[in-house]
Amino acid sequence: MRTVCVYCGSGFGTDPAFREAARSLGRALAEAGIGLVYGGGNVGLMGTVAGAVLDHGGHVTGIIPDFLKSRERMLDDVQETIVVPDMHTRKRLMFERSDAFVAMPGGIGTLEELVEQMTWAQLGRHTKPILLLSVAGFWTPLLTLLDHMRRNGFIREGLDLNYLVAHRSDEVVPMLRDAVRHAPTRPEADALIEERF
Repeated sequence: MRTVCVYCGSGFGTDPAFREAARSLGRALAEAGIGLVYGGGNVGLMGTVAGAVLDHGGHVTGIIPDFLKSRERMLDDVQETIVVPDMHTRKRLMFERSDAFVAMPGGIGTLEELVEQMTWAQLGRHTKPILLLSVAGFWTPLLTLLDHMRRNGFIREGLDLNYLVAHRSDEVVPMLRDAVRHAPTRPEADALIEERF
């Protein structure tokens, strides 16, 4: 596992635990020699996790649409910044450049990115690990909704969702490494994902 894509908020949220988890995750990635792929901004949790990776000697790739450059203020210190024309290109590149995905607390954009990766995996388009970092129980309502969907027959047998749930930042790297070791290989995955665009 060389790179992890982290989806998270462009704000900090109301719980100081969110910011601390972003710092801890960034440090853990850097110390494990795992590069960060993220949305490119220097604000909120996304800026915090990227800053922590850089502070601890790690590599950061930021991918940001042109129209968000001023709103999310690009982090200038990263080793690689890719400016793309639209959100679809951003998400495709984030997928292609990442070996696993982590969703930290965030808003509707974070949720959309997470659910899209879960959908692609459910449809057999990739086998990269997806992990929800449920700091202070942040993702509990979503997990409850997913259980509700299963009970009501909308997540059917054979189309179940594969995802991991961690509650602390220090659990993330070991869980992802274990998942990558046991994931079936899908060399055609990138080509299949491109069909989505």
